[in-house]
Amino acid sequence: MQTTLPTLFISHGSPMHAIEAGAPGRAWQAMAQSLPRPRAVLMVSAHWESALAMIGAAAAPETIHDFGGFPPELYRLRYPAPGAPEVAREIATRLEQAGICAGLDGLRGLDHGAWCPLLHMYPRADVPVLQLSVQPALGSAHHLAVGRALTGLGDAGVLVIGSGHATHNLRDWMRGPRDAAPLPYARAFAQWMHDCLLRGDGESLVDWHQRAPSAQRAHPSDEHYLPLLVAYGAAGPRPRATRFVDSFDGPALAMDAYRFDPQ
Repeated sequence: MQTTLPTLFISHGSPMHAIEAGAPGRAWQAMAQSLPRPRAVLMVSAHWESALAMIGAAAAPETIHDFGGFPPELYRLRYPAPGAPEVAREIATRLEQAGICAGLDGLRGLDHGAWCPLLHMYPRADVPVLQLSVQPALGSAHHLAVGRALTGLGDAGVLVIGSGHATHNLRDWMRGPRDAAPLPYARAFAQWMHDCLLRGDGESLVDWHQRAPSAQRAHPSDEHYLPLLVAYGAAGPRPRATRFVDSFDGPALAMDAYRFDPQ
């Protein structure tokens, strides 16, 4: 009998985490090792934006190096996990039944928001992987609804992972050294998010532009926040949240990661 899987939210950090795991990479690996082996992994990455929900349906998704200016060895990395076209069709059906327009993309590969964490979580690349895009123009409530439509995938052996960032101001990150103390606004936003998750306050998480401290500075654009809402929603109403990464990369990138268990 399949054990119910939680959902996860990961702050994926710089692509350099693919070759320099650091504490976050080791925590991702430990989390994966603590879970039953999934039938497939659904990655909801901030780095695939679309007008409507798109699901990756490639049988053998390529590794996309969607970044520039990094060491050559990073571009030589490949993550040759198989795809999961049948799971993609199941997810499309779930979304359509919830009244959410969805499509299948049989060509798109895995961006770094997906394959960088997975290199540490499932280093043999032997677990099928597919991606679901984010739709920033449709707002936060839409992404919570997408997650709710995916509730129960853990019962079917599909591990849902939102891959974004707890805070994501790259301009502030580039201004400070990697060992700089977190900026007060970034720490305040990450703490606000943590408090909302612990008390199961989905309403505030959706209304984050108005309720969170320094929301616009913590997330100058929405795409890295939205995967959190999908992962949270996919764990059912008021899931139990456990933070398993609590750290910063430089002054502005909170690396927080969470596990959500249905209650």
